[in-house]
Amino acid sequence: MCGRFALISSTEEVADALGVDPATIADIPPAVPRYNIAPTQPVLAAYLDDAGQRRLTFFQWGLVPSWSKDVTIGSRLINARSETVTEKPSFRNAFKRRRCLIPADGFYEWQKLNGGKQPMYIHGADGRPLALAGLWEVWQEPEGTRLQTCTILTTTPNELMAPIHDRMPVILEPADFGMWLEPGAHPDEALHLLRPYPAANMKAYPVSTAVNNPRNDTAACIQPM
Repeated sequence: MCGRFALISSTEEVADALGVDPATIADIPPAVPRYNIAPTQPVLAAYLDDAGQRRLTFFQWGLVPSWSKDVTIGSRLINARSETVTEKPSFRNAFKRRRCLIPADGFYEWQKLNGGKQPMYIHGADGRPLALAGLWEVWQEPEGTRLQTCTILTTTPNELMAPIHDRMPVILEPADFGMWLEPGAHPDEALHLLRPYPAANMKAYPVSTAVNNPRNDTAACIQPM
C-alpha cells in the first residue's frame, strides 16, 4: 500500500513536473514543505477541468464515493488496487471519468526486519517529483457542502520494492500523463499504465521511526539513518 508520503517541491516545481500551465496556479496557496503526509489530510493533485485544461487543486486523501452515506469510509479507501479498480463499486466510476496525478517527492514503506518494522523512504533517482496515479470523487452532504477526495493506485512491486513491501504506488511517466488524465478515454490503455515503475529510476534508504507518528512533519523524517 501507500500510506504516507512527502511533497517538498514548490508549487511551481510541481506544475512544471506535471505539465500544468504556471499561469493557472495563481489561486493555489503557496506550497509548504510536507515531510509526512497522512490519510485524511489535503494533498495536491493535477486533474483536467471541464474545459480540458490541466490544473492543480487540493483533494482530501481517502476517497469517498459519491453514493456513500458515510464520509468516514474515506479513511479506508486511501489506496485502490490496480488489479480490481474496474470492478470495485467504490472506484470503477472514478477510474472511467476522474483520474488525477498526485505529486510526491518520495513515499514511505515499512520493511519487516528482525521482528520489527523499519521505515524506508523511496524517491526518484533524478530528484524530481514522482507522479502517483490517483482517482478523485466529489461527495456532497445533504445541506450542499461538497467534499473532493482522492485515492492512490497501487500495483505489484518492482525489484527495488520487493524486499521492502509487496505493493507499491503506481508511478506514471510524463509521456503517459495526457492519456491518464483524459476522462472517459482509452480505458484499456489506462489499465496498461498500472504497472510497476522501473526500479532503476528509484532509490530507497532507511529513516527514523519518527515518521511513524503523523504529527512529526519535519525534515528529520527523510534524513537517512
